Amino acid sequence: MRKKAVSPATRREAARKLTEQGVCSIRSACRILRLARSTYRYRGKPPSERQKAMHRRMAELSERHPRYGYRRIVALLRQEGWAVGKRQVQRWRKDAGLRVPPTRKKRVRQGVSTGLPTQALYRGHVWSWDFIADSTVRGGSVRILTILDEYTRECHVLRADRALKSKDVLEWLQKAIQEHGAPAYLRSDNGPEFIATIAQRWLKENGVRTLYIEPGSPWQNGFVESFHGRFRDECLNREQFHTLTECRVVTGDYRQEYNQFRPHSRLGYLSPAAYAQRIGPSPVPVGLRPPSTGDGQFAVNQQPSTNA
Repeated sequence: MRKKAVSPATRREAARKLTEQGVCSIRSACRILRLARSTYRYRGKPPSERQKAMHRRMAELSERHPRYGYRRIVALLRQEGWAVGKRQVQRWRKDAGLRVPPTRKKRVRQGVSTGLPTQALYRGHVWSWDFIADSTVRGGSVRILTILDEYTRECHVLRADRALKSKDVLEWLQKAIQEHGAPAYLRSDNGPEFIATIAQRWLKENGVRTLYIEPGSPWQNGFVESFHGRFRDECLNREQFHTLTECRVVTGDYRQEYNQFRPHSRLGYLSPAAYAQRIGPSPVPVGLRPPSTGDGQFAVNQQPSTNA
């Protein structure tokens, strides 16, 4: 089934083919296709120097961020001072073959939830943490710990290691708390690192309440799952890691770019850092007492291990 001729350019091309093949005159072709003869005779103007420069910059941004759609490319161009419209960039990218294939839609969850998770109402209200797995070229496993602020979407931790136990998870949580303050709630699945006695005891002592999702229900931890989808699509699927050190460098660079520069659609196409700066500090600061030095506890000034 042929595509319906809707746009003026499509109808103009159809009218030109009819006249070139001798089917009918120009006047008849325009009448049949409901095309003004002035539109038929129209010839587009060559792009200006400014438009050429904008095209080059759009191509550079698209090459640097091949998984960014036209909306994020528009946001980046506007941040640089270009006056450009969304449809304009969408048309240019389509003509240049830079269109990003849409992701496959997931099946909508059926049924009624038995409980509503706590929604983040301010900065530092609810953090989410989870793991994402990858591997090196030689087949070595890599686990990456993610700690995310659900309100500002800031990624506080993105730590890659061969294995991460409860002790390691708490070390990186302490580092994030020292820099950003303690959250009121911490959302996670029921992984052994998160439900371990050491972790639960430390969180309870320091007044951080836990929100464990139902087993087999990753949609209840949607913020960190959404981040992992973008992280895998824009970073992990594009890179091959030969060593653990290389993986740490690449993921660290991605975290920096995600927080500081990547436009976020849910934040009005601001980066998480820019959005956090706009809203200011948390209206309800949550303190953190120094952890005890008992079994399984760590001093606040202890630095996380960096050994591979």
